[in-house]
Amino acid sequence: MTAARQAFTRESAGARRADLIEATAAVLAEHGLVGTNVRAICAKAGVSPGLLRHYFSGIGDLVAATYQATSDRMDAIFADAVESAGSDPRARLTAYLTASFRPPVTDPELLGAWTAFWALARSDTRMSAIHATSYAGYRARLCELLRACGARDAERLAIMLTAMVDGLWLELSLDAASFGAEAAVEMVERAVAALLPR
Repeated sequence: MTAARQAFTRESAGARRADLIEATAAVLAEHGLVGTNVRAICAKAGVSPGLLRHYFSGIGDLVAATYQATSDRMDAIFADAVESAGSDPRARLTAYLTASFRPPVTDPELLGAWTAFWALARSDTRMSAIHATSYAGYRARLCELLRACGARDAERLAIMLTAMVDGLWLELSLDAASFGAEAAVEMVERAVAALLPR
């Protein structure tokens, strides 16, 4: 195919949707909810506003799709961390919990998008449903990993450890020099050691 023909090749619908979702995450990260609008997203994606409306019913639909895509991406990162840890149950649990303190989860841009999602989850039922499903899935997988390590009351431990990881991730994202990723990993490892049977 010649360069001229390649220039006129259209992207697939899935690729265009993915580009708009990626642009939305970037705009949320850079400008927050106040600065996230159709014009800013389309400028970031390099497309016309009409194209956005072709693939999404509006900005709310696009932001919800961005939250879902971001949640799915995080799930895949955590699953990969567990698989890379081998077969030892304790190593798999630690890998799952501490993946939040390593790239790409520590990408500063993720904080801006994620805090916008959290803010919207308080007032938008669709965003609230995505949040509930995402966190329920994270805790359910954490419960499985805890049970594999012999934990009793895995559901309550999963809630506590999720809150701990979220808090440490948030502090690191706001100020990476505050205590550092390795200190966060050590804190989580110490908590796990104290909570699980020896």
